[in-house]
Amino acid sequence: MVIKNFEELIKKVQKSDSPKRVAVVAAQDEHTLQAVFKARKDNIVEPLLIGNKTKIKEVLSYLNENLDEDAIINVEDDTAAAKKAVELIHENKADFIMKGKIQTADLLREVVNKEKGLRTGRIMSHFVFNEIPNYHKLIVTTDGGMVMYPTLEEKKQIIENAVDTLIALGYENPKVAVLAAVEKVNPKMPESVDAALLKEMNKNGEIKNCIVEGPISYDLTMSKESAEIKGYSSPVVGDADVLVVPNITAGNILGKALVYSAGAKMAGFIVGAQVPIVLTSRGSTAEEKYLSLVLSAAAAK
Repeated sequence: MVIKNFEELIKKVQKSDSPKRVAVVAAQDEHTLQAVFKARKDNIVEPLLIGNKTKIKEVLSYLNENLDEDAIINVEDDTAAAKKAVELIHENKADFIMKGKIQTADLLREVVNKEKGLRTGRIMSHFVFNEIPNYHKLIVTTDGGMVMYPTLEEKKQIIENAVDTLIALGYENPKVAVLAAVEKVNPKMPESVDAALLKEMNKNGEIKNCIVEGPISYDLTMSKESAEIKGYSSPVVGDADVLVVPNITAGNILGKALVYSAGAKMAGFIVGAQVPIVLTSRGSTAEEKYLSLVLSAAAAK
């Protein structure tokens, strides 16, 4: 099974027995609450709002929304809000976390806390679904938002995070393209060397439940015609589920190019922690935040 577009993903989540509970950290943010309450109306989430209660209620009043008093948790500051969200996960009172008006670093500090955080022993990476107008299904880009310059071992874990997430969404044997500028290994291009090693790891069973191809360029990954011209054959060509980028800069550029120049829609969250963590940027639209809530609700256990 593959998911063709966000509409299909929304319908899939709405079929679940009950909405997922999201702990919104520093919830006094208009765009965030717009997204949260749209997701609530669509029977996707039930929110717990953590932050400055007075300011949260002001935003709710402005948006003409209501929430039970006990679902709004007043805390002193952003750090306390992040700590409370992690606590709610441990107490099984929330299913995933969303960032509101808080610095990413302040939220992640509590998530990665060795004693009380939400670590799993695996690297945490950024998983983004893109709906591109001229592609036949949703496609993942990873990692353009978390791991700056991943080592070979970290790239392996980034692939495992993405594959595990897709399998949780109902996929079987996702197709993974490890991107580079060339299709042949060039010792002067470390990402091409890593890609070949990751493909080898997949062949010998170290990376399971997927097909890994690499090194492979973006054009060959996305276009069967380009691959045919170059005489490149692979089951991943024209049908990739996951694009693995060499570093955060490449991922950031690719992601923004898809959205701003190719008309793509995107949704993303952090994987590799005990629960999904929605970490959209301050510049994200309410739609992107809403779709990220949908994706996280779909992936939350």
